[in-house]
Amino acid sequence: MVPGKAFFTTRPTIWSLLVPVIAILAGILFATSSTIAQGRSLRSDAAGLPDIIREQTKDNQRMTGELEELSAEVDELTRQTAPGNADLDDLKSQADAISTAAGRTAVQGPGVEVVMDDSDLSVSELPRGFDADDIIVHQQDLQAVVNAFWVGGAEAMMIQDQRVVSTSAVRCVGNTLILQGRVYSPPYRIRAIGDPAKLRAILDQSPEVSIYKEYVDAVGLGYEVKSSDNYEFPAFSGSITPDFATVRE
Repeated sequence: MVPGKAFFTTRPTIWSLLVPVIAILAGILFATSSTIAQGRSLRSDAAGLPDIIREQTKDNQRMTGELEELSAEVDELTRQTAPGNADLDDLKSQADAISTAAGRTAVQGPGVEVVMDDSDLSVSELPRGFDADDIIVHQQDLQAVVNAFWVGGAEAMMIQDQRVVSTSAVRCVGNTLILQGRVYSPPYRIRAIGDPAKLRAILDQSPEVSIYKEYVDAVGLGYEVKSSDNYEFPAFSGSITPDFATVRE
């Protein structure tokens, strides 16, 4: 130190250090705001957001109205092209009228049952002039009873445990019955719902059934007829669509 002269030193203060830092941060903030705004006012954009929402809401309401109008048009066109209630009721009445004849409904009522069975005789016990085929129930024997029942006005019919209709095929192989894909052995039971007196009368009048009853007397084929006040038949479950058909003149 020089005598007689004062010597001063300058120390950097805290503010002199912070000023450059604040300036740098401010620059970064301005640059970021400029980038986000892309030359627009951020405040003005925020202020316009409710307007955008209101406009979008109006668009949604408009499109909803258009959708409702189009839906109403579709409903009207569907109503115009669909059959009216009267037509539907008429079709339903026609379906109900033929459902019983087609066997598609369960039926109950009085009727008649016929039970047919093979003879108990052995071949060695057969009378002269008869053979083994004469002591078993054949397809034509079953068909004779079935046809007689239909002719006698049967409303519904069952063979064994199956509901049958007019197109059901009765087929026998040897002394077994094949009915709608199932095999049965005798005795065979045929039941029909209808007027018991009329059904019994038509059995007595049938030439084919009369021939069968001759063999009942000759070789002991089984034949039993009985009536009932109430039979309950389930609906027919097979197909009623014919494979072949002929136009009736």
